Amino acid sequence: MEQLSLLDVRNKIAAGDIKTADYVRQVLSRIEKVESTVGSYINIFGDEAIDRAAQIDEKISAGQKPGALAGVPIAIKDNMCTTFGQTTCASKMLENYQSPYNATVVEKLLAADAVIIGKTNMDEFAMGSSTENSSLKKTVNPWNTSRVPGGSSGGSAAAVAAGLCSGSLGSDTGGSIRQPASFCGVVGLKPTYGRVSRYGLVAFGSSLDQIGPVTQTVSDAALLLNVIAGHDEADSTSVEQSDAPIDDYLNKINEPLDGLKIGIVRDSTEGADEDVKRSLNEAVEVYKGLGAEVVEVDMPHLDYAVAAYYVVATAEASSNLARYDGVHYGYRSPNATDYVEVYTRSRAEGFGDEVKRRIMLGTYALSSGYYDAYYLKALKVRNLIRQDFDKTFGQCDCIVTPVAPTTAFPIGQNIEDPLKMYLSDIYTIPANLAGIPGISIQAGLDSNDLPIGLQILAPAFSESKLLRIARMFEKNTQWHKSKPKIPSE
Repeated sequence: MEQLSLLDVRNKIAAGDIKTADYVRQVLSRIEKVESTVGSYINIFGDEAIDRAAQIDEKISAGQKPGALAGVPIAIKDNMCTTFGQTTCASKMLENYQSPYNATVVEKLLAADAVIIGKTNMDEFAMGSSTENSSLKKTVNPWNTSRVPGGSSGGSAAAVAAGLCSGSLGSDTGGSIRQPASFCGVVGLKPTYGRVSRYGLVAFGSSLDQIGPVTQTVSDAALLLNVIAGHDEADSTSVEQSDAPIDDYLNKINEPLDGLKIGIVRDSTEGADEDVKRSLNEAVEVYKGLGAEVVEVDMPHLDYAVAAYYVVATAEASSNLARYDGVHYGYRSPNATDYVEVYTRSRAEGFGDEVKRRIMLGTYALSSGYYDAYYLKALKVRNLIRQDFDKTFGQCDCIVTPVAPTTAFPIGQNIEDPLKMYLSDIYTIPANLAGIPGISIQAGLDSNDLPIGLQILAPAFSESKLLRIARMFEKNTQWHKSKPKIPSE
């Protein structure tokens, strides 16, 4: 089966060159062949997808104009609420949870005539950097099945890389779209905080979480962002369009930026693998060849980003996950003998080790006597990091960095070393603390033929500029055309 881009599929269906139902069946056939190896899906909606595809074909045959996604098969991370299937967050706690409503992004996909083909695996409650923390199944990297796909949106990235959907949605709290996109050799976009509604996204860190697209190409990401971006009255953190107008992100995607200034943070690649450093330097040379000016910048507070993030994120996680107690939501222990044990046993049995670790860290940071020392100080550091970005963007249009210090690491290598796992997000975390947009695009292969991502960061609500900068690189390189060879193909 030829792996067409999301944009190509949409255009061919809208033009009547291919039938939605035929293409969806091809994708489902590929899933049947490859999914047992990759393990990217928790739930696949095969019959429902074919029925919906037939409805879209009827609409087109009747001469009606299809929506912006015109029958394209899309996967969504399983922390976004849907009235169909379960919303599990890859946790025993929510293994059988049926949502009574759809997330706003899901409603927008359906309104655009997308075919939602399944819900993808993830680290439990989006807490992790490898998707090894899923309580429900194992996902591997399509490029090398002994390696992790990244996390927490590993299932979404693996599904796109393996051709098991045309595009997907993930969520990004500290790099959870960009890092797996880098590991799996696809495009991952984290929009500005507030650009996309979080209504119906099961919360991890409410001031950090943001939904975004995972796709094969930059243009595909622009198209998906067109569909999901916008103000939502149901989400108080969603930004009013009058304050931050939404562009047609696809319209000017191929127009290069004249006089582009790229910022490189001094000593930013310290600790990164040599292949990662080489790839970044080669990417910078590509931009120089396109007429960009490169400036070296200082961001003195980035060294504190990981520490600040893991105080803020765990504190918010502790608060958000308090509701899962065996009474209000989620798993209830059959071993409880009184109401105290209902609470304690349900949480002990329902949550995995990493979720418990973060709840305990966050509860400690918020506890009496430690709030000022940890949480309040972390918020102050977060503000300093935001100020660093504001100052730096006064000197350049964007900042380029690696996405991660390494390429995809072997399964099991870091799972017993939480600190090492946390440090895999060292380059992506600052964007979430500052609320700015960032994108990962493939920029090379390492000595083991594993993808290397390039991260581009831009000022808040400048997704249009960010996508154009990313597309400049994509148009002038061939890395995005590289595809994994999956053993079961």
